[in-house]
Amino acid sequence: MTQITISEVGPRDGLQSVDTILSTEGKLAWVDMEYRAGVREIEVGSFVSPKLLPQMADTADVVKGARRHPGLVVAVLVPNLRGCEAAIESGAHKISIPLSLSESHSIKNVRRDHPQMLEEIARCQALVDQVAESDRPCFEVGLSTAFGCTIEGVVEEAFVVDMAARVLDLGVAEVGLSDTTGMGNPAQLERLVTGIWQQCGESALTGVHLHNTRGQGLANALKAVELGITTLDSSLGGLGGCPFAPGASGNIVTEDLVFMLESMGYSTGIDLETLLSARAEIAKLLPGEEWFGFTSAAGLPKNFAAVSLKEAS
Repeated sequence: MTQITISEVGPRDGLQSVDTILSTEGKLAWVDMEYRAGVREIEVGSFVSPKLLPQMADTADVVKGARRHPGLVVAVLVPNLRGCEAAIESGAHKISIPLSLSESHSIKNVRRDHPQMLEEIARCQALVDQVAESDRPCFEVGLSTAFGCTIEGVVEEAFVVDMAARVLDLGVAEVGLSDTTGMGNPAQLERLVTGIWQQCGESALTGVHLHNTRGQGLANALKAVELGITTLDSSLGGLGGCPFAPGASGNIVTEDLVFMLESMGYSTGIDLETLLSARAEIAKLLPGEEWFGFTSAAGLPKNFAAVSLKEAS
């Protein structure tokens, strides 16, 4: 049975996009509930200035609290070297830094153009390399706005592949494809994935971050796993987007993604009933915020059980 890792990004991507500032205890309760449901990778926050995103001010404490769960990959996002230093100090297992392929978005999002971001990535990689191998976090560069930008429009696919190669030449082990603005489609995703694999090798790209802004999220996710992508980002209740890209709301709903994959015979290790119960409890912590998803509304089919790919065929 093919194993797919669902990387839950709600505590970071979701919370940075809502008005509610959830307490540290509330965030750790969120992590606890998803862990009990079987989620084994959670992006718990980002190390950005609390002046910009006060929702993320306690990320170091959340990382330390989340690390008590055995087997849980505790992931964070960082915008720069200072954030990378804080992430390493906190003990995060996985660190992602966004490289917006739309330079306009990069300047708006992290206040750096492409040459400045490549230099910052190189500095972060050098810092990660100094950590003892036994404690060294995974460092990944997310290729943001890879499918298009609400500010600049089209992002050339050849440029996406070229920038992936330039990042990997800096010593970074892996890049991720991010549909930050929800403009992608399955054919485009296939071209980008295969283009990067052909130039950089399949081990250089194993994960994607997709949005459902225009209703293409699950279609793109299915295409990704059919190609051989093994890690998919999603957010409980579809919370989140990008506060620095107008109209870029709509993460893939974790519950709907798990339902699709499990019913097709892919293994996520996640118990859907427990996950749906977690959604209901976590929603109580965020009164007034809008939640999305079809599986939670319709419920699981009678006698629902995940099937193996062999049985499905």
